[in-house]
Amino acid sequence: MVGTTVDEQTEMHSQATVVPPRLEVAEDRRGAVEDFDQLPSEISVRDLDFFYGKEQALFGNSIEIKKNRVTAVIGPSGCGKSTHIRAYNRIFNLYRDQKAKGEILFDGANILSSQIDLLDLRRRIGMIFQKPSPFPMTVFDNVAYGLRQHYRMSRSDLSNRVEDALKRSAIWDEVEHKLNEPGNALSGGQQQRLCIARAIAAEPDVLLMDEPCSAIDPVGTAKIEELILALKNKYTIVLVTHNMQQAARVSDYTAFFFQGRIVEFGPTTKIFSNPAEKQTEEYITGRFG
Repeated sequence: MVGTTVDEQTEMHSQATVVPPRLEVAEDRRGAVEDFDQLPSEISVRDLDFFYGKEQALFGNSIEIKKNRVTAVIGPSGCGKSTHIRAYNRIFNLYRDQKAKGEILFDGANILSSQIDLLDLRRRIGMIFQKPSPFPMTVFDNVAYGLRQHYRMSRSDLSNRVEDALKRSAIWDEVEHKLNEPGNALSGGQQQRLCIARAIAAEPDVLLMDEPCSAIDPVGTAKIEELILALKNKYTIVLVTHNMQQAARVSDYTAFFFQGRIVEFGPTTKIFSNPAEKQTEEYITGRFG
């Protein structure tokens, strides 16, 4: 710059405010305008608190999860994202000293009630974990496991349901000749799609996905994202992710969590282009987290 020294120019650049670019939302949803209140809710969360022993992890969480939509849950590590969605199928009941308070309404009932059938709840609200977790059994038996737990059917019906689930999980062509081989012998991305097949074979209403792509390569990630977009036509999906680009690509709605609270929730197009809260903007533009 004319009339300034190198040191002065360096100081001017360091003082300038650099605004990171906001993320592009998938083109097919940029112009989507829905009346949120008119959409049917699959799950209604009201004033949810959660505790690990005496330590409170969630504070007054309230959110509507809409039917046949993808809701992304974003936020920095330790903010309560996974804790929140794991309350939806009460998987926390497997651990001591964990408890939830408030209401999680699903199919007209509060799933936090002691009267809820947990086996049926976990069939209807399936879960895909961060690390692919096939059972130590064959590909076929992995998918058939839930069917055998919940239904009585003939061998031919069982085979048809397994094949259908593998096809809907976009992995049938890769494993149709490996049905009797161990599920954990597949690649990481294939294992994750096998776990999705296992979940949807039992015909759930909701799929909870807790960072399903964090442990797999970019090719496997792309296949999972394509699968999410296809599956939402039949299932309601809640996706926890640290990947802002992924949330922008696949979700319809996004909730930003921080320190156990929902800071902002709304259409993904708005959250990533014009968030209402300064804290949300700072997170999605990479200023913290």
